[in-house]
Amino acid sequence: MAGILIIAHAPLASALREFARHVYGEVPDRLVALDVMAHEDSKLTLDRAVEAASSIKSDKGLLVLTDIMGATPANVASRLAHKPEFEGQVKVIAGVNLPMLMRAIAYRAEPIESAMQKAMHGGQQGIIPIGHLGYVGENQKVETKE
Repeated sequence: MAGILIIAHAPLASALREFARHVYGEVPDRLVALDVMAHEDSKLTLDRAVEAASSIKSDKGLLVLTDIMGATPANVASRLAHKPEFEGQVKVIAGVNLPMLMRAIAYRAEPIESAMQKAMHGGQQGIIPIGHLGYVGENQKVETKE
């Protein structure tokens, strides 16, 4: 089973981990959150990421979910994936959301490439407009057919 490392701006990573605890009753095995504090040195963040990744990696690999492309958490995740000790074992996805996390957890026993694709698909499919579902606001009347 692949490890899952969430690297995101504080407190998002921890909040996502706590969501998983809420859904599963406990934090799933090999799921770690790394909150990146404002103005934290990226070298320190990378060191913390390497430590976290080392504690949860397996022969199935490591899936790293991060918040926004180009920001410190994503840059650190990319650098982590290219470190010699992790080369070829780490897949990184930016744009983490709850549906993506749920899919990553559900499919992490599959090969890492497949788990990554399913997590991305879940994240994308989880973004939908809901205004079209028939919500009636406080000042609106429901049309009835007579």
